[in-house]
Amino acid sequence: MNKRTGVVIAFFALMMMALPSCADNRLDEPLVSADSVDEGLQTATFAGGCFWCMQPPYDLLDGVVEVVAGYTGGDVENPTYQDVLMGDSGHYEAIQVTYDPTEVSYEQLLDVFWRQIDPTDAGGQFADRGSQYMTVIFYHDESQKELAEKSRLDLENSGKFNAPIATQILPATTFYLAEEYHQDYYLKNPSYYDSYKWGSGRGGFLEWTWKEQVSAYDDFQKPSEEELRESLTPLQYRVTQENATEPFFDNEYWDNKAEGIYVDLVSGEPLFSSTDKYDSGTGWPSFIRPIDPIYMVEVEDRSYLGMPRIEVRSKYADSHLGHVFDDGPEPTGLRYCINSAALRFIPKDTMAEEGYGEYESLFDE
Repeated sequence: MNKRTGVVIAFFALMMMALPSCADNRLDEPLVSADSVDEGLQTATFAGGCFWCMQPPYDLLDGVVEVVAGYTGGDVENPTYQDVLMGDSGHYEAIQVTYDPTEVSYEQLLDVFWRQIDPTDAGGQFADRGSQYMTVIFYHDESQKELAEKSRLDLENSGKFNAPIATQILPATTFYLAEEYHQDYYLKNPSYYDSYKWGSGRGGFLEWTWKEQVSAYDDFQKPSEEELRESLTPLQYRVTQENATEPFFDNEYWDNKAEGIYVDLVSGEPLFSSTDKYDSGTGWPSFIRPIDPIYMVEVEDRSYLGMPRIEVRSKYADSHLGHVFDDGPEPTGLRYCINSAALRFIPKDTMAEEGYGEYESLFDE
C-alpha cells in the first residue's frame, strides 16, 4: 500500500465516529442456511469485509442471478449478526453469488472481487477490524480452488500492491443468510450506504488503487464555461452545468428504441446501453444499470424540498445526468432516470467508427 493510500484510509477511519457503520447492533429473526442452487447455475462465495459493499458490483454483472449477504466459515449454527459482530462465532461477513456460467465466468467474478477490497489487509477491511471482516475466497470445488489460487498468484506477481496478499482461499462451508435489513442495503438506504462506503475509507482506496482503469479519460480537460455555452444548447447547459431537469415526454431519447450506447455529451464517457433501457413511464430515458459504474459518481441531493435523493454525475465531465432510484425492474431493482440533454446517442453500427468498438459485445445474442 502506498503512502497516499494509507493517508486516505486513516483520514476516513477517523470520520467513522460520526458516520454510519456496518457494525450495527440491530437484530432480526434467526437465520437459515442458503446452500441450494438450481440446476445449470453455480455458486461463488466471497468475504470482502462489510457485506454491504460487496453486493452492488455483482448485482450489475450480466449472468449473475442473485447476490445475498450472510455469514460463513464459523462453527456456530444459525448465527445472528450480533454473534458475528462480536467475533465469537468464527464466521466471516460474506456474500454468496448465484450465477450462470454460460454468461459470466468464475474468473470474471474473481476479478470483480479483487477490485472491491484491500487484499493486503490481514486484520479486517478499512475501518472494520477483526477476523469477521477478513477477506476470503471460499471455493466450492477443485476447479474454483485452482482458479482462485491462480488469480491470487497473478495479483501477487503483478506488483499492484507493495505488501503481500493476505486474502485466504478456504473450502466453502455452510452459508447462513444475514438478516433481511442487510440484504441489498445499498438500495434500501442509499445515503447511509454511501456515507459508510466513503467514510470507512473503502471508496477512496478503490478509486485511487484502480484509477488506471479509466486512463482513457485521465487527460480529459473539461471545457471552460464560455466554451460550454458555445457548444451546448441552452437546455443542455442548464441540465449538465446547473443541475436542471428537462421536460418529461418532451426530450430527445425518452422513447428512443434504437440499438446503441449513450455517452456523456461533454466528455464522451460511455454511460448506458440500449440493452439496459426500458420504458419506466416517467417520460425520461430510464436504465437498469450503467455500462460501467467507474464512469459514475453518486452524491446525495436534497435540492428538491429537502428530500434525500441520489444524484448521478459523470466521473470526468462532472455533468449532471439525473438520479438513481430503487424502484426499477429486476435484475438490479434500479432506475437510472437520466436527462436526454446530458447524453449523446451512438448507434450500434457506428460505435467502432467512433471509438466505442469494445462495447459491441453488449449486443451479442
